[in-house]
Amino acid sequence: MTDDLHYKTISELAPWIRNGVMSSVELTESQLDRIDRIDGQLKTYATVMADSARAQARVADEEIAAGNYRGPLHGIPVAVKDLCATDGVRTMGGSAVFADNVPDFDSTVVARFNEAGAILLGKLNLTEGAMAGYNPKLDVPENPWKESYWSGASSSGSGCAAAAGLAFGTLGSDTGGSIRFPSAACGNVGLKPTWGRVSRYGVMALAESLDHIGPMTRSAADAGIVLQAIAGLDPNDPTTLPHPVSEMTASLDAGVKGLKIGFDERYASEDVEPELATAITESVKIMESLGAEIVPVTMPANLREYLAAWEPICASEAAAAHASTYPSRSDEYGLWFREWLRRGASLSAAEYADANVLRAACVGEFRVTMRGIDLLASPSTGAAAHPVTPGDMYGTIQQELDPWDFFRFTVPADFSGLPTISLPCGLNGDGLPLSLQFVGHHLSEQLLVQSGHAFERATDFHNLHPPV
Repeated sequence: MTDDLHYKTISELAPWIRNGVMSSVELTESQLDRIDRIDGQLKTYATVMADSARAQARVADEEIAAGNYRGPLHGIPVAVKDLCATDGVRTMGGSAVFADNVPDFDSTVVARFNEAGAILLGKLNLTEGAMAGYNPKLDVPENPWKESYWSGASSSGSGCAAAAGLAFGTLGSDTGGSIRFPSAACGNVGLKPTWGRVSRYGVMALAESLDHIGPMTRSAADAGIVLQAIAGLDPNDPTTLPHPVSEMTASLDAGVKGLKIGFDERYASEDVEPELATAITESVKIMESLGAEIVPVTMPANLREYLAAWEPICASEAAAAHASTYPSRSDEYGLWFREWLRRGASLSAAEYADANVLRAACVGEFRVTMRGIDLLASPSTGAAAHPVTPGDMYGTIQQELDPWDFFRFTVPADFSGLPTISLPCGLNGDGLPLSLQFVGHHLSEQLLVQSGHAFERATDFHNLHPPV
């Protein structure tokens, strides 16, 4: 059909599939061929489910031909982070400890992909336990923009696969930034939903009170389509929200005229790479030119102190999540995550409680920052992708996470459970992606998709692809 079929969006492909211009079998085979040709270099997939994907595609074509079209994901190849339980398929969570873990059920997000008629190509690589370091026995995804550059940590396989045209939509998880980090590093759209908007049933936990599951795609509209399919109340996850799921693309062309976008210029530029800071400022000006009102705001003055609460909360909850295998099988974990679990297990209840008091204060102050605005604009990260070595990635060189450098644009929305969207907003001088973030109010994902689409219509950054 086209030489760049792999870079088409779900929005472009869905009418082709619905109208029989292309079959799901043809589209699936094209993706499996591309995975076979280039994923040996990029290492995005932990497990390719070729046989079941082909079977799903055949069923999708039969259903559509019979007039049983399920919606825009019907017949579309997607992939999920290898934290998501998949019936009969190993789910490793990036850890050799779980190399033989084969669930006998589907996580809710996988089940909902199946209900939408999507074609599951496979499971995507990630850091061990969804933290910062990789297990040395497992593959490390390569950033498709530049070899040996950071690919975004935890959901790196999801970000790389979406960027390189190895799936039309992927799922990532975000506990401290891991939908936004790989989206920024790989030049994708990442949509972190409101906490509780998407079920975590069957998804291996890092920190239950912080974990979010969401889509990574090549357009804002596609992120809305994927979120529409996976969101909603789930009786298997009592933390899911009972609110009806909005039609995520219903207001796609409504624009941003009259929207109030908060912007703290100091927050968006202090300790930020100059090229990125400039790109964010220019992006905000674009939104203003589209009719949005830019409102000066101030982020919490104690943000550095508040960010320090993330580590004890995350590490403590990670130790609880891995209690059945740590410390009893500690030698099977990689150095980075083993040390993370050790830290978590050594923390006292008082230290965990103190951290949650700081978290609550941060959430309270962040609510004040968000008062009177519809969205908050900022970078998704403080810098473009940086070079990495095996020592960095496996943790043989232990590096402390500086919360200010690493988490200042991501953790406030994880603490508060607010939804965010990350959007490509240019390339730096080395040809690496730069990323803009909008933070919304609870359950404002439809507005985030609408605003992201408006930005895309005024720019062409989402059509930039890596030189794979």
